[in-house]
Amino acid sequence: MDVFSKVNKWLVWGMGIVFAMGFQSCLDDDNDNWYGKVIPNALVTVKNVDDGSFFLQLDDSTTLLPINVASSPFGEKEVRALVNYDEVDEVSGRYSKAVHINWIDSILTKPIAPDLGEENDVVYGTDPVEIVRDWVTIAEDGYLTLRFRTEWGDRTEPHFVNLLKSQDPANPYEVEFRHNSHGNMWGELADALVAFDLSDLPDTQGKTVKLKLKWKSFDGDKSAEFDYCTRKGTPAASSAILSQRSILKIQ
Repeated sequence: MDVFSKVNKWLVWGMGIVFAMGFQSCLDDDNDNWYGKVIPNALVTVKNVDDGSFFLQLDDSTTLLPINVASSPFGEKEVRALVNYDEVDEVSGRYSKAVHINWIDSILTKPIAPDLGEENDVVYGTDPVEIVRDWVTIAEDGYLTLRFRTEWGDRTEPHFVNLLKSQDPANPYEVEFRHNSHGNMWGELADALVAFDLSDLPDTQGKTVKLKLKWKSFDGDKSAEFDYCTRKGTPAASSAILSQRSILKIQ
């Protein structure tokens, strides 16, 4: 399935209509109430299990068992994804709930980037973005998922986005969002989604701490704080991470 990235809410919903119709047909879903299934109703982590099945991690403690899809649409890779699902009255076993997936598609999912010292600005860039306060801008299940807004130029050159962790031992839970437009930054503003795996940060030992995110905005340096707790154990999931490009050509 194609990578799913959020340009803005209206475009997402429009894409969702097309995707939902195709996915419903693929899954032989005869539910006529398709319009209510267009809008994503959850942000999840798609996790594989050793037996070839998969499940969805809804939040730090809730797991969802898909009953109409046998294996992950994204292969063996673990990704964050937008999904529209319905809860169903089926046996969920070791998972919290059983669900019927109406549609699902991944967003760009990346690890924290290596620190390159003096080369950080050259490689990772210093181009501005705005971090959008939204339900998908959240730290959960060991990931920091962000909806961000910037200028996309002619969209022919991929925009490079990354997360760097602080090298200051006194600030172990401080990270910085970086954006390199490769000079393709002008014209319209649009939004996209990206998720960063935070497993490279120190273990919080079960405690919830403040994760500080810094970024360069169009109005100067900004920061925000998120409640963060190191990812808890869940039913035998693969730890592989997938890095993908989105429709707005980010990498």
